[in-house]
Amino acid sequence: MVVASIYLTVMIIAGCLAIIYLLFSELLDGVFEGIPFIDPAVILCFFTIGSAAGFLLEKFTSVSTLLTFILASILSAGISALIYFFLLVPIRSAESSLAYTEESLCGQVGRVIVPIPENGFGEVVIESVNGIITKRATGYDNEAIDYDEEVLIIEAKEGTIYVKKYEAIQFLF
Repeated sequence: MVVASIYLTVMIIAGCLAIIYLLFSELLDGVFEGIPFIDPAVILCFFTIGSAAGFLLEKFTSVSTLLTFILASILSAGISALIYFFLLVPIRSAESSLAYTEESLCGQVGRVIVPIPENGFGEVVIESVNGIITKRATGYDNEAIDYDEEVLIIEAKEGTIYVKKYEAIQFLF
């Protein structure tokens, strides 16, 4: 009965620490970033599941204490590995930033919203996965481009994009 109360105590403490970690995880993320398999969420999950399994095995089976500890550890390691590889890794790799670089704009197609005069500047709107971006634009060969024309971004530097009229290729099949 003493061993069951130890498992129960560890489970309560690990569960409380897991809740506290969920609330303050943003503060601690940088501390463990360089070490891939030392993740506080996985470690707390391991202790919570292991102590819960140990408590249940001690309480409802007549298996020896050593075998209970081994079975609970194996079960906890397996479930923690599944949580790490099938939940945490995909979630962290799915995080995307709304930031973009000037280089990432090259090759995209936009639409002129402020006409671009010859040797002057206008404005282009670009729709991307990051949202809608508006940028100052000028003609790549200093040509004038009218309102609502589709343009191809050739180059981007110092906050200005250099564009050419976009002509889509039509295939006749």
